[in-house]
Order: sequence, then structure tokens, then C-alpha cells
Amino acid sequence: MTKYPIEVFWSDEDEGYIATFPDLPGCSAWGATEAEAIAQAHDASAAWIKAAKAAGRAIPEPTPPLDEANYSGRFLMRVPRHLHAELARHAKRQGVSLNQYVLYLLASGQGTNAMAAGKTKRAA
Repeated sequence: MTKYPIEVFWSDEDEGYIATFPDLPGCSAWGATEAEAIAQAHDASAAWIKAAKAAGRAIPEPTPPLDEANYSGRFLMRVPRHLHAELARHAKRQGVSLNQYVLYLLASGQGTNAMAAGKTKRAA
């Protein structure tokens, strides 16, 4: 079993689950179930590593799991002035700080929808 992170998702096109290794470009596997895709992915990663070694290519190190203790919960983001102003207007209407409003948008997954609605109104 490898120590590489695996991402598994459903594919309508393939009518099954696809398992990929973000650290191993092009390495993926299919399965009718998530468990089957993961089992197939382990075989695929072993074959990928074997082929890379045979070709003399470097084998990337597995990405380590994220340790939340290394993150402060704070980051700086630059945005266009018009977006900053629009976010500030929305926050004021809601009676919350700009930081609280942006956190709400991020947490609820509504950031794109809220801004798209604002642009639609402005363009009309």
C-alpha cells in the first residue's frame, strides 16, 4: 500500500468511481464502487512507480497530511477594488463586518453565487 493521498469521485461519463493520485501525474483507476476504485488505484500507483523507475524519472514524495496546527486561520487576499466595494456593501446590508461576511460566503459556498447576482443586477 502506498502513502500517497488518493482522491475519489463519481464520474457520470465513466459510470463509476475514479481514484486519482494528485502526486502522481496521470495515475488513476476506475471502480464500480469507491472501495473497488481505491483497490485498483493501489495497483495503478505501484505500476506507475515501477514504470517511472524503469524510465529513470524521479518519484515524487507523498504530500504529507495537513497539520492544522501550522495554520493561523488568517490569510491576506488582494481583490479588485470594485469587488472589495461590493463585498463591503453586502456586509453593511447584513449588519456584519466585511471579514464576517466573507467568512460566511466561504463557509456556505455562496461566494460565487452572491457575486454573480450582484453583477447581474449591476449590469441590468
